[in-house]
Amino acid sequence: MDLYQIVLADDHVMFRRGVKRIVQSLGDVEVVGEAGDGLELLEVLKKTQPQMVIMDISMPNLRGLEATREVKNLHPDVKILILTMHKDKEYLYHAFSAGAEGYLLKEDADTELLSAIDTLRRGGSYVSPLLPLQITDLFRKKSRYGLDPFKVPGEDLTSREKVIIKLIAEGKSSKEIGELLYISSRTVQHHRANIMRKLNVKRTADLVKYAIQKGFVSSDGT
Repeated sequence: MDLYQIVLADDHVMFRRGVKRIVQSLGDVEVVGEAGDGLELLEVLKKTQPQMVIMDISMPNLRGLEATREVKNLHPDVKILILTMHKDKEYLYHAFSAGAEGYLLKEDADTELLSAIDTLRRGGSYVSPLLPLQITDLFRKKSRYGLDPFKVPGEDLTSREKVIIKLIAEGKSSKEIGELLYISSRTVQHHRANIMRKLNVKRTADLVKYAIQKGFVSSDGT
């Protein structure tokens, strides 16, 4: 029988070890890769074919939400379980908007991680027991008003464009971005032109300002 394969992404090694120990208590599951940030995760996924990724939101280089979008773009069938300390409903909404199937608080991991994994494996969606009001309110609004609460108003940037904005804001050149994303410098420049047109900006400084405002990077460029 083939084992169900999972990749872990979290910048805290000790936490990853704890999660790995819990995950591998399931007899038919194995951890086939680990990553300390979003870019490393994309590299791991080039060498493995997991059915699920368990990742944190707050990671360096490429944060969890951007990494989720990129993973779903490249590997749409991979299930994504966000494992995070963030209780704010905005993070919850954006996680599902990015394509995640599950959202589990780290403080619930000891008791709920296996249940979350099982739910996603069976094709369901999972939300931490500590966040029932947020998710109930989310679907109540969607049902009552016919609105998509996941959608960010007025923003039509693609997931790839958001990743490129982040990398530009970090000071990376078109060549460096191309090497990281395995695309040509010309393709990066094409994306850059589309981004600037969509945002109606003309300077790199404006892209950096936008990236900081949206939380893609912090004000110190990290």
